[in-house]
Amino acid sequence: MAVYEHAYKPYAGPLTPEWSRFLIIPRHAYRDVFRSKLFTGFFALCFVCPLVMAILIYLHHNLTAMAIFQINLRDLAPINAFFFQVYIGIQTGLAFLLTVLIGPPLISRDLANNALPLYLCRPFSRAEYVIGKMSVLMILISAITWVPGALLFLFQSYLEGAGWFANNFWIAVAVFVESWTWIALLALLSVTISAWVKWRLAASAALFGLFIISNAIGITVNNVLRTKWGSLFNLTVIMKTIEDGLFRNPNSMSLPPWMVLATPAAWIALAMFCAFCLFLLTRKVRAYEVVS
Repeated sequence: MAVYEHAYKPYAGPLTPEWSRFLIIPRHAYRDVFRSKLFTGFFALCFVCPLVMAILIYLHHNLTAMAIFQINLRDLAPINAFFFQVYIGIQTGLAFLLTVLIGPPLISRDLANNALPLYLCRPFSRAEYVIGKMSVLMILISAITWVPGALLFLFQSYLEGAGWFANNFWIAVAVFVESWTWIALLALLSVTISAWVKWRLAASAALFGLFIISNAIGITVNNVLRTKWGSLFNLTVIMKTIEDGLFRNPNSMSLPPWMVLATPAAWIALAMFCAFCLFLLTRKVRAYEVVS
């Protein structure tokens, strides 16, 4: 169709900063996610544990409240590294369930409807697209893991004093690093499976199955080679070993007892697994597909 009136002008309004363009994806994704009452209720449930932990911290420093509720100080859990480790264990478990709920359709919908060219024909790179999809999970998981954990640590430090903060600052670092390790793993794993498995139920099953399959591979390697290092193929063992190292606990996952080697090996295994996921993403997330 011929155009006779050349009155069209380019957009002259304000531009979104380049560093924050990926945030447009989670902003629109949350509109769909929180329409589900089931997910909204589950997300609210994720804050029950931080609330309970905050109450326990408060009771430790309020003798009047303990007298009213007739609670013995010995019956309360001590506020130490194990206290925060239990917290992060509960919250990362809930983070995995949250990932299963909203992770599978993140990329599969775009691939099924050939929407990637619409994203990438704009000033929007593949890296920004992937980071935007991952940030849908990263922001939500951060809201239920390290953010409440940091507030709990600051609350305990405020009630206990500056000395406790200085002596136990490594606990806050452990909570932050452990949280972000799970966040990166779950987000990267979710978008990778979403890119390769278009059926939502199958993708959700794959998230569960990957931990089971990795466990089976680790057991097989251990039995065949008569070693314990095959457990590094097991994602659960990898994450637990990293957690033990961060919280300064003895190795509890059947790896050789010298933590000096077990923890770095777990980090290397996790880095290799994440690199493999990135390789799979680069093979799938493209603006077009060549069919031979």
